[in-house]
Amino acid sequence: MTEQKSVEPAFLQLSELASESSGGRILFATDDWFAPAEWMLKDSEPIFIADKYTPYGKWMDGWETRRKRIAGHDWCIVRLAALSTIKGVLVDTAHFTGNYAPKFSMQGAKLSRSKEELIPERGREMIGTACSQKDLEAMADLGSEDWMTVIGMTQLKPGYDATRKQYFNIDGCNEPFTHLRVNIFPDGGIARLRVFGEVQPDIKAMLSGSNLIDLLGMLNGGQCLSFSNAHYGHPRNLIKPNRGVNMGDGWETARRLDRPPVLKTDKQGILQVPGCEWAIFRLCSKGTVEKIVVDTNHFKGNFPDNVKIEATLLDANRTLQSAQWRVLLDSSKLAAHQEHIFQEEKLQFRGPCNHIRITMSPDGGISRVRLFGRVL
Repeated sequence: MTEQKSVEPAFLQLSELASESSGGRILFATDDWFAPAEWMLKDSEPIFIADKYTPYGKWMDGWETRRKRIAGHDWCIVRLAALSTIKGVLVDTAHFTGNYAPKFSMQGAKLSRSKEELIPERGREMIGTACSQKDLEAMADLGSEDWMTVIGMTQLKPGYDATRKQYFNIDGCNEPFTHLRVNIFPDGGIARLRVFGEVQPDIKAMLSGSNLIDLLGMLNGGQCLSFSNAHYGHPRNLIKPNRGVNMGDGWETARRLDRPPVLKTDKQGILQVPGCEWAIFRLCSKGTVEKIVVDTNHFKGNFPDNVKIEATLLDANRTLQSAQWRVLLDSSKLAAHQEHIFQEEKLQFRGPCNHIRITMSPDGGISRVRLFGRVL
């Protein structure tokens, strides 16, 4: 009898909007006694260290509140990386086996800057603390308990390998949110929270500005659509804000098995290999490209030999399968652990376009790609 693997939901291929490297942030939590809510947004996989303790109790890699001895339940406010529609949520209770939150729910809202200013300022190191009565009274003015329900009260499972990852499809909710309220009932721990969806860009603001826009950037509405291989890192990492924090914060493929036993190059020094890896992205809007940045930050012994970027313009009646790709940046050599800047004179085609295909050859890792241009 063969073991059947669970199928991961399709929303995991969308942009992730709550983690630290994406720009998510905890603004408020009722309790951070054993482990602060910020740790729930860490990019790393949760770990367990058996003999690690703090002055407040057992060290846990996530958000864990004290055992509640007063009325109510615990909750926190998460600011998402950008205004987004949410398509799916992952709640991971890894290693929280006798102390996981029994139930949780999630609410969402689109907050103005003035509304966010009602939230009390949060300190940096919150472990071993709880919010004050004054903070709760200030938060009452925000009215977060009345925000739109995204996920109703739902039972969670303990953090054993077979039950730790719990997926929630968000169907029929097209309301864009900037902030989420995560409720746990009544107390306990969550190792990681991941929120997947689609950024809703402010195209009017992009049109009115004079500066170049990163047409591919996640925070501007860029979206990874498909890819050939993501063995070590997902290509959606390419469009995250800021430079990559380590090798895990980029797109890295497995080594291709069709590499020739002895490698050869052409006159330009480009490796002559039969295979490549690719990823396709939708830009934030139709635009023209003026500069490309390809960053191999942290990829020192595993950067690709070269990269090629193609572009196409699709309307509502055409699919990616029927796309006619034009070379934006022809195959260009890459080097280890550095930013490669390709100015306008290096580009063979500048647009208009609204989709791109990034091809690395033969394999390896890229940290970030930026496509600076103008929205049309």
